[in-house]
This record gives sequence, structure tokens and C-alpha cells, in this order.
Amino acid sequence: MVLSLVNLCAREVVSDHSSSQDWLSCVPRELYRALLDAAFTRCRALAVGVLVQQWPERKLTVGGSRKAGECPPNRLCVQALLLAVVRGLTDKRCCLQMLDLSGLQCENGRVEDSMGGWSLSVALCSMVLQARSAASRAHRRDGERERKRGLEAERDQGTIKRDRGKVGCGNSGEGSQGGHRVEEVEKMQCRTNERMFLGDESVKGVRRRMEIQRRNTLSEGNSNTTSNNSSLCDQGWDEVVMVHVRADLFVNSRSWERVRDALSQPGPLRLHCRYLSVEELSAPSIASLLGLLPQRGLLGVDIRYSSLGVSGLAMLLPLLAPFPQLHSLRLHYCNLDLQRAQLGQQGALQDMSKGLGSLKRLKRLCLTALRLPGHLRLLLSSLSQPLEVLELPYLCLTSPDLAYLSCSQHAPFLRELDLSENWLDESSLPSLRRLLAQAESSLRQLSLCGCGLSDTLLGALLPSLSCCRALRSLRLALNPLSRTGLLSLTHTAAGIPSLRLLLYPNPLEEYEPGLPALPSSAQLLDWPLLEESEGRDLTLRLLDEVLNLRDRSRDLLVTSDLLNYSPDLTVDE
Repeated sequence: MVLSLVNLCAREVVSDHSSSQDWLSCVPRELYRALLDAAFTRCRALAVGVLVQQWPERKLTVGGSRKAGECPPNRLCVQALLLAVVRGLTDKRCCLQMLDLSGLQCENGRVEDSMGGWSLSVALCSMVLQARSAASRAHRRDGERERKRGLEAERDQGTIKRDRGKVGCGNSGEGSQGGHRVEEVEKMQCRTNERMFLGDESVKGVRRRMEIQRRNTLSEGNSNTTSNNSSLCDQGWDEVVMVHVRADLFVNSRSWERVRDALSQPGPLRLHCRYLSVEELSAPSIASLLGLLPQRGLLGVDIRYSSLGVSGLAMLLPLLAPFPQLHSLRLHYCNLDLQRAQLGQQGALQDMSKGLGSLKRLKRLCLTALRLPGHLRLLLSSLSQPLEVLELPYLCLTSPDLAYLSCSQHAPFLRELDLSENWLDESSLPSLRRLLAQAESSLRQLSLCGCGLSDTLLGALLPSLSCCRALRSLRLALNPLSRTGLLSLTHTAAGIPSLRLLLYPNPLEEYEPGLPALPSSAQLLDWPLLEESEGRDLTLRLLDEVLNLRDRSRDLLVTSDLLNYSPDLTVDE
């Protein structure tokens, strides 16, 4: 990446924190962004703090999509940013009103000293609560200061009354002197009243900003009554939002109470959620959390490892309907086992279907390991518009499920489809081929890992795969293929011009002896590979020959590594 002259100079400027007071006083507002980026890149937490504390613009965005090879901000810089936001509330130079931290979290454990979503959410909520505590302390100090000014005004009024009494009783000479004194006291009282009405210029921070916001709304008829002005300023001091903070929230059983307090208690910082991820929470806890979130701006909900049951999920789905921008719902391991007959199960499924139908803008639906065999039509037919992303791993799909999906309204619009760990046989192949034919112009990612595809089944599927001209990612790991079947797959994949990633299974020839004739994905995952590398070297050499023959060795990644392949290759260009 070639850096511009501005970026190079910004890196040099932020490298020396001792000179920050010199360049901060003269740097134009147009350079703040470049300086902040340089501070994040060079891990200069102190520079991040001083820049954010007096941010000259109304909006600040940190996070979002990162360029290839770009590292996320480290933990110290993120903590300095959050602390500076709180300090900026009492800094008159700070103009910040909207802080967008969406996508700031880093879930890649290989990135050293990064901040994940769970710890970032706790830090954000702590920032919100800290700002409220600081505003409360400032409010109490200002109230005590106003009380003292009120006592001074009362003493001044008592002095005026005594002086007026002396004027009425004294001689003309004393009356003249008393008159001058009354005028001086009245001037002092006017100055006191004016100071109480406009606010002492020495008073800074949250209280000062609230007085400025309310000054234009005060009526002129009450301007000479200091008690009325004080009550107007005191009313609703904790309801004035100075900075709106937008971020992705990750909540589990340990952080739920802190997130709840940050969302429910008013203060100068208002927390907004873009994507909500919850883990190991009960249905009532999730419901109370949804009731606290601002309805606008929530784009997706991800629920993991929560024992909801069919009834719990049926209760939660209607609570998602009031969020007008919600387009993504992901449910992972939520214990909806319908393979066991239970009383009232069919009615709860009907409620689930109605709940899904109430999500009018839903585009992404993930149902991982919910084990709902034979119920796909009931769930998806209630949706008012077609899905673009459908993830159904470990769902125990049946042939009727695939037959419905291939003829449904969703098939022609699917961009991503995940059918991993659903056993496919000859009875399901016609439906799968019809599904691929319907989605051939739109499908970009397809995952069929662990589906029991042998050489024969995959051979019957390859012509349909070759017609998917928009496909960028094809994942077929943990399928029982021989080396011959793998070469046929690679030859077909290399003929798809848009394809950038092929995740293939280790051929059966590379495993230790003893595997059954048609092993499952769990057996392939646990069974040891041959210690000698001759078999793997032969496979790699044959794959390279196929790629070179089709001139795809540079732009198509072919790998069997389940963990270390780059997901960036699957991003649409």
C-alpha cells in the first residue's frame, strides 16, 4: 500500500507525544482524520486520546470494513478512545455528537492485543455508565453553586431593604448617600440575576451545555425570576443526550446486567446497536434486552447456545417485528429438537412461522443445528419476500425439504447457501440440481461440507455446479471422495471463471487404513491421516497440473485446510 504525503507526515507528527500541545493548537480540522488514523496505525494511545477529546466534527467513525492486510486498533488505543469520549463531554472544543464504532471488534484470535466483541461491549457500557456518573456529579456541584448564589441574592435583597429604610428615616444628606448605596446594591443584584440566568462562564461541562441548549427556549417573562430559571435548568438534566454511540453489542450471561444498565439508565451518552449477538441467555433475558434497544438502526440479531425451545423462540420472534431495519436473523444451537414429539409442538411451530412472517425485511436467515426435519416449508413459506442468504447446517433436512426449497420463491435470489452436515443421497440429488439451476445467476457462496457426497453423487452434481457462473466460494470438505473424484471436482471448479476458493476434502487414499466404505463427516474429521507425506505430495502435484492446464493457478485458491484459509477471498468484488 502506497501512503500519501499527508499520511507519512501524520505518522511523524503523532510519533512524539511530548509535542502534541504544540501542533494541536494550530492543526486545521481537515487533518484530524489523518492524524487519528496514523495514531491507530502506530499504536499511539495518548495521541488518540488528545485527538478524540477535542474532535472538531460532529461525527467520528472508527471501525467498519478494513482493507486487506490492515490491522484493527489495539486494545490500548480503543480504551484511550473511549476515555477521551467521556472527557470530551466537559471540553468546549469537542463537537462530537455521533460516534460510530460498528465493526471495531476483532474476532480473529491470531491478531495480537486486539479487542474482541465481548470485551469491547463491556468497555462501551462502562463508558456510558461512567459518563452518567460524571454528569450526575457535575449536576450536584452546579446545584450547590446555584444554591450559594441564591443565598447571596437573598442577602443582597436584605441589604437593599435595610438601606431603603435608612433613606426614609435619615436627613437629605444621608438620603443622598443612601440613594447611591441603593443604586450600587441594585446593580450588584442585577449582575447576580444575570449571572444566574445566563450561566457562569466558568461553569463547564455537561451542565453548561444543557444551559446553552435550553437558553433559547426560556421565555422573556420569566427572565427576572431566578427561581423559575433554576427549576427549568434542573428539569430533566439526565435526559439531554450529547453523543449518540453506535456499535455492535455482544452480550452473554456475565455481561447482561451491565449492558442492561447502560441501555436503561439515561445520561449524556446514548447507546445504539447495529448487530446484537447474545450467547447463553434465557428467552426472558433476551426479551428484556430487546425492549431496551432503540428500534431504529438494528440490522441483525445473532442468538447462540441458548436453550430457547420452540416456545421460547416463538415468544421472541414477534418482539423483533418493531425493528424496521432488521434484515438478518441467525440462530445457532438453540435447542429446538423436533425429532422428539412434545405436547403443543405443532402450535408453537405455527407461532414460529407467524413470527418469521412478521419480519418484513428479512434477507438473511441462519438455522444452525435446530434439527427441524420436514418443517422447512412451514417456516419459510410465511416470509413475504425472498431470502438472499440461507444457512441450514445440521438441520436434518429431508428430501421433501429440498424439493420445497428448489421450487420456492427464495431459490432464484439466493447469494449464499449453506447445506453442510445434511446427508444427501440419490433421492435428494434431483431437487439439489434443480435448486442450483434456479440460483445459477445469483449464487456466490455454496457450502456442502459433510454431506456424504461420494464420487458417484458428486459426479452427477458437477454439471449443475459448472453452470453457476457467479460462484466465488465452493466448500466441500469432509466428503468421502477418492483422489480421482477430487481431480474431477477441481477440473470443474477451474472452469468457473468467478470462483476464488475451493475447499476440498482430503481424499480417502490419505487416511490410515480401517475407514468404512462410506464414512461420515465425524469419522473423516477424527480419523488420522497417513504419517508419510508421499500421498499428500502426489495429490498437490496433480491438483497443480489441473490448475495450470486451466490457467487458474494464480487466482483460484485450492486448499483442504479447514481453519486457515482466507475468508477475504469470498468477498464480492
